[in-house]
Amino acid sequence: MNRQRIRNGLLIGAVLLFPVTINYLSPYLILDSASQGIINGSLIVFIGLFISSLFVGRLWCGWLCPGSGLNNICSLVNPEPANGGRRDLVKYFTWVLWMVAIVYLAYSAGGYTKIEPFYLTESGISVTEPQNYIIYYGIVGLIVGMNLVFGRGAMCHYLCWMAPFMVIGTRIKHILGYPSLHLTSDKSQCIECGTCTRNCPSGFLVQEMVSSGNMLQNECIHCATCIDVCPKSVIKFKW
Repeated sequence: MNRQRIRNGLLIGAVLLFPVTINYLSPYLILDSASQGIINGSLIVFIGLFISSLFVGRLWCGWLCPGSGLNNICSLVNPEPANGGRRDLVKYFTWVLWMVAIVYLAYSAGGYTKIEPFYLTESGISVTEPQNYIIYYGIVGLIVGMNLVFGRGAMCHYLCWMAPFMVIGTRIKHILGYPSLHLTSDKSQCIECGTCTRNCPSGFLVQEMVSSGNMLQNECIHCATCIDVCPKSVIKFKW
């Protein structure tokens, strides 16, 4: 379980660094900078996350995202996983509207003409003024509230503005089938204990995935929990 200790340590670090990094993950700053034709830090980060997802899927979400770190903390209070299904579509609907707004604002500004990675974050630290704390605690409150009310991982499932970038990238790599990080399983060794399903932070029916022989799940965050809790080492990472 050393791998999970490392993962949890990284996620705790991501939560502690969130006051520094929140502007680099901000959907609003992308809109604001697009209206002025500026490629800002969060746009650069999101492009980087999409490119990385073409090879490692949503590994960021499972290991480095401050939202996932808050999910872990909230699971101590409400360990039940959030229900998926149609509610998952909400984040794609809002993401499409957001993308349309970015394109419109950038077009209205005459296109992107400048690159400013530290746009409105000149010191490199996001939370430096009193009004920044309002935004910061508002985002933290939204993530915590969603997880406490709807269950573990609710924010990731329903509202995360970053997830669609990586889900699309993951889908592309699955369709094209080139070497990339993914889960594989040997269902002949499975004893159907259900440990993988019970422990999946995203609430997936992992045992059913093993039984079907199809481990390709676009929403999987590659946290490796199912790998590490399986008593028979049925599930593995593979390139």
